[in-house]
Amino acid sequence: MAADAGPGIDWLRAQPYDEWDATRRSECPVLHLGGSNFDSRDSYQIAAYKDAEAVLRDGETFSSTINAEHIGKFMGELILAMDGQEHRQYRNLVAKAFRASQLEKWDETLVRPAIIGLLDEIAPLGRADLVASITSRYPVEVICGVVGVPLEDAQQFAAWAEQVNTGPLSPERGMQASQAMVDYLRPIVERRRAEPADDLISDLVHSEIDGEQLTDGKIYGFLRLLLPAGAETTFRVMGNCLAALLTHPDALAQVLADRDLLPEVIEETLRWETSVTMVSRISTRDTNVAGCPIAAGSPINVLTGSADRDDSRWPDAHEWKLGRPVQHHLAFGTGQHQCLGMHLARLELRVGLDVILDRLPNLRLDPDAELPVIEGYAFRGPRSLNVLYDPT
Repeated sequence: MAADAGPGIDWLRAQPYDEWDATRRSECPVLHLGGSNFDSRDSYQIAAYKDAEAVLRDGETFSSTINAEHIGKFMGELILAMDGQEHRQYRNLVAKAFRASQLEKWDETLVRPAIIGLLDEIAPLGRADLVASITSRYPVEVICGVVGVPLEDAQQFAAWAEQVNTGPLSPERGMQASQAMVDYLRPIVERRRAEPADDLISDLVHSEIDGEQLTDGKIYGFLRLLLPAGAETTFRVMGNCLAALLTHPDALAQVLADRDLLPEVIEETLRWETSVTMVSRISTRDTNVAGCPIAAGSPINVLTGSADRDDSRWPDAHEWKLGRPVQHHLAFGTGQHQCLGMHLARLELRVGLDVILDRLPNLRLDPDAELPVIEGYAFRGPRSLNVLYDPT
């Protein structure tokens, strides 16, 4: 969770793009802020693409350790808060759990069955709120399956994940959810320690590099990060993908006719409306970004949501449209802390959207319901997606 961006921020319903546009276009595209509810130090926001990318790639000057001060209080020992050799060693251990062969297995045994099962429930109805019935449930079921949590407990984990993720806004609730997660996961971890299986927790418990295994603190820290990161972020961006298609009927018709366009739909949505709009860093020394001075020890929010709408890189950047030239975006970050789960997220999005379009023919917005609104400051997505379709 990033530091407060200023007084009066509505974290759940904010529309920050005008503010971020103004920062990018100013003489100094770095916004200097005072202290906040979370941190009394002066802080900075990095708004332009080239500056955001440079900061994320310079781990020596802009350290990730600040994550231990904020979200780390609720998640424990975090890979997000590590730098240097410790980070490389830890990342190499946990990266094995996301290898290509594992993704292929999850596609057929977990991802596809999860979305099909949810669509079986609503396909005969002819109308639904896709957020309530599909997008808020599907990634949670996938991540719980990856971890080895029984399906019937998935919604409890979704609640804990949301409470941990928003811990800085409600510390007591966040700490209670964090402890509840560990209490629940401990018997599963101990079973895998005694009887390894072909799953992620077994990989975490038994993987070694140079004879070193992960400590319990790092295992539970990774699991408490994985569940919120893998569930909440993917559910929001899937809602953003569907909102984009449903509000662009011509593009939806193109995709229905040619499913090979789905990867482009996903990448354009990740650029246009990523689910997480900012990444936290702290300056390790006096430095400057785009000529703007930043003192040592200053918290920094890299506004990836702003960077990915930088019109010096993407013409008409506020528009969602297919056919753009391929260019790297920052939805999954970049540099040494680039998101480990990005390939799983892309798999879930591709499979989920494909099956939805198959199972809900003549999919369209419900004309009697409000249009979907993508909203939020640090996390963005629609609260509802009310649709009609032909019952099957």
